[in-house]
Amino acid sequence: MQEVLVSRIDLHTKTLEHKKDLVAEEAPFHVFLNQTHYVTILCTPSQLKELAVGYLLSEGLLKSIDEIREVRLETGDKCVVRLKPYLDVERQIAMAQPFARVIISACGSADYWPISKLMDRLNLPETARGFKMEANLLLASVRQLNKFAEGFRKTGGVHVAALYSREGRPIAIAEDVGRHNAVDKVIGECALKSVNFTECFVALSGRLTGDIVLKAARMQIPIVVSVAAAINSGIEVAKRTGITLVGFARGKRMNAYTHIERITF
Repeated sequence: MQEVLVSRIDLHTKTLEHKKDLVAEEAPFHVFLNQTHYVTILCTPSQLKELAVGYLLSEGLLKSIDEIREVRLETGDKCVVRLKPYLDVERQIAMAQPFARVIISACGSADYWPISKLMDRLNLPETARGFKMEANLLLASVRQLNKFAEGFRKTGGVHVAALYSREGRPIAIAEDVGRHNAVDKVIGECALKSVNFTECFVALSGRLTGDIVLKAARMQIPIVVSVAAAINSGIEVAKRTGITLVGFARGKRMNAYTHIERITF
């Protein structure tokens, strides 16, 4: 967060007040695979190691945390991820989906594939069907996001995401100016902790778009829940990968768009 000087105009009282205020911070973050630059992400400069690992996993460049030999932050805005010797870095990059290498905070990649085309190319397996969650725990997890979102309360300019255990216990929490980045940060933190993603669910404050749901599908996370709305691409990905997608989780209500059999009452 940064402190800035603002001029607050109040038409009700017809006053002008000059004061200091906090705003969310956005900065470029450069991720290297060995010595090769792979991506630049515009993000909130926190939990950067987790962001790098989560991004590489959730975007399908790496299959497992076991493929990483070392993760090292350098100079504050650069992260070097060294892969195991048996991995060919150039081949890994060539096999990754051809999204843009500059990831903007607003809506993910500037270069966008149609979801149907991308899903056909990836051919992801369905998530396991055995995981079930009580509806009241899902709602409670979303309510907790407000408690965790200190950056949002102070600036109003960030998203929050959290990964929860089957019992509704928060395992990882992150905030970022980009909703994609917030999800990547919690994925990265849990991957570094060797968490079993098939026994977790993710809750977030942002819209449920196809690329957000696709991150969960790659990690085999069975439930994605948000206080915000789902859009058609998110619903399509959830249907095709077996994910339970829940939006508008507010108060005592929620909208389940796909695979409601995982939700118990």
